[in-house]
Amino acid sequence: MSHEPTNTEAIRVITRFEASDGIPEAMRADVRMLGGLLGQVLRESGTPGLFEDVERLRLATIQASEADDDAFARAAEIADSFTIERADEVARAFTCYFHLVNLAEEHQRVRILRERSAAHSADTVASAFAQLTEEIGADAARERLAELRFHPVFTAHPTEARRRAVSGSIRRLSELLTEHDAASAGGAEAHRARRRMLEEIDTLWRTAPLRAQKPTPTDEVRTVMGVFDETLFTTVPHVYRRIDDALRGDGSGASAPLVPAFVRVGSWVGGDRDGNPFVTAAITREAAAIASEHVLRGLERALERIGRTLTLDAADTPPSAEVEAIWQDFAARHPRLAEDIATRSPAEPHRRVMLALVHRVHATRTDQDGAYDAPEQLLADLRTVQSSLADAGARRHAYGGVQHLIWQVETYGFHLTELEVRQHSKVHRQALAELDAGGERSAQTEEVLDVFRAVADIQRRHGLRAAGRYVVSFTQSAQDLVNVHRLAAYALGEDAPVLDVVPLFETFADLQAAPAILAEVVQFPEFRARLDATGNRLEVMLGYSDSSKDVGPVAANLALYEAQRQIALWAQESGIRLTLFHGRGGALGRGGGPANSAILAQPPHSVDGRFKLTEQGEVIFARYGEPAIAMRHIDQVAAATLLASSPTVEQRTSGAAERFADVARVMDVASRERFFSLVAADGFAPWFATVTPMEEIGLLALGSRPARRGLSVESLEDLRAIPWVFAWTQARINLAGWFGLGSALDAVGDETTLVAAYREWPLLRTMIDNVAMSLAKTDERIAREYLALGDRDDLAQIVLDELALTREWVIRLTGGEQLLGNKPVLQRAVQLRTPYVDALSLLQLRALRALRAEAHAVSVPERVGGTDLQRLLLLSVSGVAAGLQNTG
Repeated sequence: MSHEPTNTEAIRVITRFEASDGIPEAMRADVRMLGGLLGQVLRESGTPGLFEDVERLRLATIQASEADDDAFARAAEIADSFTIERADEVARAFTCYFHLVNLAEEHQRVRILRERSAAHSADTVASAFAQLTEEIGADAARERLAELRFHPVFTAHPTEARRRAVSGSIRRLSELLTEHDAASAGGAEAHRARRRMLEEIDTLWRTAPLRAQKPTPTDEVRTVMGVFDETLFTTVPHVYRRIDDALRGDGSGASAPLVPAFVRVGSWVGGDRDGNPFVTAAITREAAAIASEHVLRGLERALERIGRTLTLDAADTPPSAEVEAIWQDFAARHPRLAEDIATRSPAEPHRRVMLALVHRVHATRTDQDGAYDAPEQLLADLRTVQSSLADAGARRHAYGGVQHLIWQVETYGFHLTELEVRQHSKVHRQALAELDAGGERSAQTEEVLDVFRAVADIQRRHGLRAAGRYVVSFTQSAQDLVNVHRLAAYALGEDAPVLDVVPLFETFADLQAAPAILAEVVQFPEFRARLDATGNRLEVMLGYSDSSKDVGPVAANLALYEAQRQIALWAQESGIRLTLFHGRGGALGRGGGPANSAILAQPPHSVDGRFKLTEQGEVIFARYGEPAIAMRHIDQVAAATLLASSPTVEQRTSGAAERFADVARVMDVASRERFFSLVAADGFAPWFATVTPMEEIGLLALGSRPARRGLSVESLEDLRAIPWVFAWTQARINLAGWFGLGSALDAVGDETTLVAAYREWPLLRTMIDNVAMSLAKTDERIAREYLALGDRDDLAQIVLDELALTREWVIRLTGGEQLLGNKPVLQRAVQLRTPYVDALSLLQLRALRALRAEAHAVSVPERVGGTDLQRLLLLSVSGVAAGLQNTG
């Protein structure tokens, strides 16, 4: 059964990638090699005949993708013919294949980024700064750069279908692929890398693809910490350096940088308790402690690494009196340590001091004598060392490695992530009703109060930046925000923590009411005092997910733009320094899509050099899991953030919004009518649960947070936005990302006007480009099979009619004969994946039909246990998510 695959067999695994002119040769070679290795693993480790069965289904779906209905029927027959055990193996094989193809694509992106690293690009901070300088002058541009802020907030929303063990295996394969690139073709090192890749792919195949149980909130904290340890902690200062290099050329690293530490990283992991009973005050304390432990360990290592390189003799590089004072103070407190350091660093005063700082950071982490009270004290010591080196002529050392350390402390402090608390306004109202009435307090109310005590403890231990933002979900009145301060007073009286209360406006109605609520709340004493303390800074969060589920993606996008415009206008008139916090998901139905193009489509003064957004699930690892990609992403988003407030961008955006205001009004009304014709129909919610794997998705151990707010699917309001999007994605319909756009464009009707709007109006262009991608990942034949699971032909026809109408209009506006015709490389990449995703969809349909039949007590041709069917379905869900590269 096990033998080396022939060259023909290895190549057959990846025929479509081989044959594609749109795929770079280096990537084709990677996929060829990885596919061949996977084929070998399937023959060696799979049951007899597995490889051949995978090939049968693969070839049938490829033929079916070329519009051959008979081939589609044959592919479905093959999927249905497998035993449940064989179907399980085939689903795992296709899922492994997608993990390897995704790895090859990421590896190719990194190759391209490295090749272009020295080239001038139009969407970098350096190019944005150059454009700003041209438009507003050098001094004003430098002021804007100094105020730049990019603030991603990592969340534990359950949208990462891969197990952490699988992600680890893929990461190791990535490192081996890099080693293989560096090795001589056919040499010993290349052979060694291939052998180790084969071993790692075998590990990937043998690793259970599904989590046995849901992760705890603490597990989720540690998963996110992996991104910092492996990527972000060291990558962010390199981003600053690369930008400074581009701005200053040879002068970079020889004097104080132009680039500020503009990144701040937030986290809801361990702080977001809205609908998640497993996130308690104790978990919040633990999350902050874990993050602090990670950053302090990182700073210890970085300080020691840089410190050991500063072997600069005192004769050539004399220390300043301030550096000598730091050393004398340390020696007086820790004479034995000082003696040991001095012995190892004779006549090397700067090295001595840096190694002393290592011990102080260690003491801070372990809570021992000599600990720093706050990161500002470490920053002061580092700046003292920097000034001393610069004054002594060692400027490259001062503004090289030492500057990197300063950037790291400025970015991460002693807390790493700025932990944010989130809770539903209704929970606050219930707790206050109890507290105001007096009497015995419920466990929920005690927990609400303990959160404020936890925030106070974190601030005392790790600094004010470590925690303090308190996000209020479903903010519907100014009182909802004031309630947070009332609860803090109940918990701690005058010792309440410093709080920045952040409203979260989520529904269509709440977005419309936002400006009035904000105008009212800033009159309350608690808010007025905080504005005075922060220089009139205020943060406002906008929810993309629930607004889209509330009125449909088109009306939600238009409502979000209008809300931002009005809030920004109010802030400008009121002298408020506004930061809008965008609650975007990874999928298009939850506000996902390229962040840089979305930023440049925002209303005037709604960005003003500050951009904050949520990042979650697969998006975290896709954007920040690989250093080169993380650097590119941060540079792109920061560039757009800087450029969004340029006069030309603001004039273009506001001018287009005014010119096409009538178009927006027509689209808004028509899209909402169409959306409600579907979701407001009698019986829609149970029909939706029947024609998608929505219920089964809840069985996936993706995250600690429950998938529903309530127990029933009779009401769409009780369903969270993530499973709403995830379920439509799995059904290959992607309805949450596009439904209503076709009717909206059709209601306008004037193609000339709409083509002009697509060309000139950034908001519409971004919307249509995102929808084009969403539609390209749909498959009408597969979708029809899912819709046929229900007994509502009327609702199914509404979906299919809108799908056809939306596809027609998007193609007419973007040009070409097919979706993504204006983006041929992206189009080809999606087309190449489709038949492989189809194979997994057919396996999922087979399981779903059987489960639905069992639920209705209908005889099932193949009598298998429901548990086996559920496992097959969940395996296919994981595989489709890998193939489409997004969940919710």
